[in-house]
Amino acid sequence: MDYPQRGTLLEIEEGARFMPLFDAAGLIPCVTQDWQTNEVLMLGWMNREALEKTLATGMAHYWSRARQQLWKKGEQSGQAQIVKHVLVDDDQDCLLLKVALTGGAACHVGYRSCFFRELDPAAPGSPLAFLESEKVYDPRAAYGIHQA
Repeated sequence: MDYPQRGTLLEIEEGARFMPLFDAAGLIPCVTQDWQTNEVLMLGWMNREALEKTLATGMAHYWSRARQQLWKKGEQSGQAQIVKHVLVDDDQDCLLLKVALTGGAACHVGYRSCFFRELDPAAPGSPLAFLESEKVYDPRAAYGIHQA
């Protein structure tokens, strides 16, 4: 899909046309929230293909910067995301997906949210405190990873 060329600042910030701004690598950041609780689940990246597949199928697709490939969320783990709403920020350089989780988790290491740790900058060594105590699923089983 070809998106309209970005227009004036007024058109971008207050207009009704979708004119996403992809960065130099062809990516746009995408925050993902639970559609009912508004809990932040993850931050992903989309290229044009991921965005198009997400809009066409109603299932979240992302671009993996680490693996340099398109991926459908939950394709391997069963932890898919059904898209309920797609929002765009004021200058159209960031997306927000509101999703329903099919398996109860968004994090590829098994926790519900990818933001399962909190940083305490006042503590010596800035330790991370775990906010979730149990994983929703076993990522080793989902991804076929075996520990030695």
